[in-house]
Formats: sequence, C-alpha cells, structure tokens
Amino acid sequence: MAREAQLGGSSQPRRQPRAAGEVQPQEARRGGVLGFIGESWAELHKVEWPTQNQVVQGTAVVIIACLIVGAFLYLNDEIWKYVVQKILI
Repeated sequence: MAREAQLGGSSQPRRQPRAAGEVQPQEARRGGVLGFIGESWAELHKVEWPTQNQVVQGTAVVIIACLIVGAFLYLNDEIWKYVVQKILI
C-alpha cells in the first residue's frame, strides 16, 4: 500500500480508455430525450465560441472571397462567350 502511494497509484483499478466510436456501457448512460439533451448541453459548454471580432473578420473574408470568385467566373464567361460567338459560330 505504501509503495502504491509512492508510485502515485490508487487502490481503485484504472479504467481503460475507450476506442473512437465506442459507446459507454448501458448502465453508465442516461437514455432517452433527457439524456440526449443533457449530453448536448454538456458538449455545448466545451465549445470555444468565437468572439464578435472573429465573426466579423470571418464574414468579411467569405464576402471578399465570393466577390473575387464571382468576378473571375463573370470574366471567364464573357471571354468564352466571345470565343464561341466569333470563332466557333
């Protein structure tokens, strides 16, 4: 017993980590809708939510990227329209 205390061990057996996708035993889980809501609420507390500044910056990046891609597609469409009308037809 003293040796376990020196090694940092405890008298309780250690639990083995579960593999990815493995579920808890039935007796350790709450079931039904209330269990689902409780687990969902617990997961929401673990989320690192973005700040308002991060949301604004992310939105600006998406809008700018959409404008750049839209302009590229528009110009590409106009060029190919000219090619098809003047050269192929």
